[in-house]
Amino acid sequence: MNKPIIGISACVMGEKVRFDTGHKRSNFVMDELAEHVDYQPVCPEMAIGMGLPRRPIRQVIDGESIKVCQADGSGDVTEKLAQFSENKSAQLSHLSGFIFCQKSPSCGMERVKVYYEHGKGNQPTGIGVFAKAVMENNPLIPCEENGRLNDAKLRENFMIRVFVYQAWQQLIDEGLTKHKLIEFHSQHKYLVMSHHLTSYKLLGRLLGQSEQPLDELAHEYISGLMMALSNLATRKSHTNTLFHLQGYFKTLLDKAQKQELVDKIEAYRQGLAPLLVPLTLISHYLMLYKDQQYLASQVYLDPYPDNLRLRYGY
Repeated sequence: MNKPIIGISACVMGEKVRFDTGHKRSNFVMDELAEHVDYQPVCPEMAIGMGLPRRPIRQVIDGESIKVCQADGSGDVTEKLAQFSENKSAQLSHLSGFIFCQKSPSCGMERVKVYYEHGKGNQPTGIGVFAKAVMENNPLIPCEENGRLNDAKLRENFMIRVFVYQAWQQLIDEGLTKHKLIEFHSQHKYLVMSHHLTSYKLLGRLLGQSEQPLDELAHEYISGLMMALSNLATRKSHTNTLFHLQGYFKTLLDKAQKQELVDKIEAYRQGLAPLLVPLTLISHYLMLYKDQQYLASQVYLDPYPDNLRLRYGY
């Protein structure tokens, strides 16, 4: 596979494009993730001609709408920023993900400060103008903020979605067939189960019963898949999935081996061991019993590059 291409707020890469010539460099983004992806940086404020250094802008309530301007109401860039955002967001279908800068009036995904007209106080209810356009015009692209990537579960969830969506994009580029679609789903079944059991059942029924044209079926499928994966996997859902995987070895393992696997899964369920422990044992048994090709093909076991170490801590 080629590397996923991830759009990113330029300041999160460490580029000195903020109003004060500073940046918001993310160590995870640049020191851990960078070798596995290609970045496409964007700074909406620089792109619309705001120089360096510059006076900061903010979102301000303006009657029934919101404008983007400087603190004293001057330097209104609402239209410029909106136009750039619409144009740029329409050119991003090749991306497999986007990382935004939190709290930014242009790039924040949520909780952006919206100031009252009189200038006193604010409410954290806004969405950055550019981020909103990207998410609305590209609803399948996984999006996350730099600050939220400090949370281990959110970070892993984002990376799973990025690499799954990249695999989907590659499938489409190669030429989709009904057989390839079913094979793709087959490889992702237990990953879906670990995130959203209802979607696991719904997606299976969709492919098994649908007589839709392939393009409509594919759109409905990938929309359902990305929705399912946006749900955070829990210890309970992982445990359920692990016990399903255990069933593939019931005629292959001896009594002691079966008990060892059950013990590892139970240790994870009780919070006494990280997810990596039972997964490592399952991978070990897959090396011993190479005829388990269906299980070995499951993306759940290997959803992203190992050296990202995203399953070590929980």
